[in-house]
Amino acid sequence: MRTLVTGGAGFIGSTLVDRLLAEGHAVDVIDDLSSGNLANLSSARAQRDHELNFHQIDIRDAAVTDLIERRRPAVVFHLAAQVDVRRSVADPALDAAINIVGGLHVLEGARRAGAKKVVFASSGGTIYGEPSPEDLPIAETAPRAPVSPYGVSKHAFTHYLEAYRVLHQLEFTSLALANVFGPRQDPHGEAGVVSIFAGKLLAGETCTIFGTGGQTRDFVFVDDVVDAFVRAATRGGGLLFNIGTGRETSVTELYRSMAAAAGVTTPPVFAPARVGELDRISLDASKAKIHLGWESWTDIDTGTRAVMDFERTRAG
Repeated sequence: MRTLVTGGAGFIGSTLVDRLLAEGHAVDVIDDLSSGNLANLSSARAQRDHELNFHQIDIRDAAVTDLIERRRPAVVFHLAAQVDVRRSVADPALDAAINIVGGLHVLEGARRAGAKKVVFASSGGTIYGEPSPEDLPIAETAPRAPVSPYGVSKHAFTHYLEAYRVLHQLEFTSLALANVFGPRQDPHGEAGVVSIFAGKLLAGETCTIFGTGGQTRDFVFVDDVVDAFVRAATRGGGLLFNIGTGRETSVTELYRSMAAAAGVTTPPVFAPARVGELDRISLDASKAKIHLGWESWTDIDTGTRAVMDFERTRAG
C-alpha cells in the first residue's frame, strides 16, 4: 500500500515511517525540516529494499496539494503541525496558518489523490481544555473547550475532517494524543520535558521545573502511539480516539525517576509556571481498545530508560 506521512522527519513521524516500511508499505514523507531532522530517517533511507521518497516542502505551500495528488497515496498520516503551546499563545496566526490552512492543503491533496483515508494527529492534552480533577482520566465524551490557540486549531481541524467525510467521502480517524515521548524527541513541544531532562541529567546540568512540579501529564511511549496510527489506517472510521495511558505522572515524579536512572542526586530548580499550560491531564483510552484493539504497554520507567539510552548514544 502507498502511504504518505506529513511531518515524517519528526520523532513520531519517523518512527511511524520505520513501522510502515517494516510492514512492506511504500512511503512518501513530507517535511519542511523546521523541527524534523533527516537524521531521524537515516536508517530508513539506507534500506534499499523499501520504497521511501522524501519531499522537503512546507504544508503552508499550496503546491503540497499537487504533490500529494501526484503521489496518490491510499492513506495519508497527517502529523505535520505547529506543536508548541507557548508559541501558539505568542503567535496564534502562525499556529492557524500551519495547523488549519496547511492542514487543508493536505486534505485537498488527499481528496484529489483519491485517498481512502486520513489519519490525523490531534492533541488530547489540549482539546479538552482544563478538565476538573474528578473527571480524569478524561473521555472523548467530555466537552471540547481548549484554552490555547494550539488546542483550538487541533479541535477545529477535526471539524474539517468531518466535513470532508460528508462532502467528499474521504474517511478519517483522529487520534487525540497524550504527551508522547521517546527516542528522537525534539525538546520543544508537548512532552519535550522528557528529552530535556535526559539531556541535562546526562550532561551533569541542573534541570528546571516550571511551576510547582505537581502538574501532571499522561506520558505515552512513541512505539505505542505508532501502533495506534497503524491500526487506525483500517479501523475507527469517522471517530476520534484518545491515545494515552490513563495515568497521571507529575513532573516532580518524572524528574525523580529519571534522576535515579542517571545516578543523579542534585535537586531541580523551580521557575514560574508557563502561560497556557494545563495543570492536570490524563486520557481514558478505553474507546481505542474497543474500536482499534489498542492499548499502551510501555511503562514510563522503561520508556524513559530508552530515551536516556538514545541520548547517551547521540552524545557520543
